[in-house]
Amino acid sequence: MKPVKVLCIGGSDTSGGAGIQADLKAVSACGCWGMSVITAVTAQNTGGVSGIYPVAPEFVAKQLDTVLKDIGADAVKTGMLPTEEIIQAVVRKIKKYKINKVVVDPVMIAKGGKNLMNGKARTALVKDLLPLAFAVTPNIPEAEILAKMKIKSIPDMKEAALKIHELGVKNVLIKGGHLPADKKSDVTDILYNGSCYEFSSQRIHSRDTHGTGCTYASALSAGIARGGGIVDAALQAKIMMVAAIKNTVTLGMGYGSVNVFGELFKKHC
Repeated sequence: MKPVKVLCIGGSDTSGGAGIQADLKAVSACGCWGMSVITAVTAQNTGGVSGIYPVAPEFVAKQLDTVLKDIGADAVKTGMLPTEEIIQAVVRKIKKYKINKVVVDPVMIAKGGKNLMNGKARTALVKDLLPLAFAVTPNIPEAEILAKMKIKSIPDMKEAALKIHELGVKNVLIKGGHLPADKKSDVTDILYNGSCYEFSSQRIHSRDTHGTGCTYASALSAGIARGGGIVDAALQAKIMMVAAIKNTVTLGMGYGSVNVFGELFKKHC
């Protein structure tokens, strides 16, 4: 039996906690075959990103052609796309290969505050990539940029999701972990596709959350690739994300990383 294939497009993380490394772990944990196209090489550790080296757009395109001509993909997930030229290369190949299961994780700012996407790239993402997306998975700061509004509550999240949906995205999944919260508040994510769905979980107070966005979007992509509906795929991705945060791995002196393999990984440490 052929495996379900998910192609992850994004930057490499030297710490192994986010980016392509996190994507492939999440896709594998979901029982799918993960493939990768590297858009940037980064120098980063648990303290933050100290350097970014974008890959030439022509080579991004070559990676896409090489994989898609031979293997194909049941879904594509995009992460870090640092330049307008790289986004345009990705857009051309999505159109060329008629890929309709595209999950866009609009990676704009690293956890340590490093800007991962320039202004022209943000414009290209909104104008050219989002209309091709089956789903987009912004966190609160990213949703504020895309919707051009402040988000301070769940009603604000719903309004922002509607505005992003109007940009041409079929399904908008806004992650609520960044909302101001007291110790008792849940974390609520909003899915909007003409109807609105809420996914809530108990807040886990941990600073070791490196890789949450990449992991969530990749798990969602795997669910969609397997043929599941968006609501079920989002629910399963949420369940995996909660477990991954509960089983975080402490690395270095800064932010530790989420762990999709849970106790299976920890018992071998």
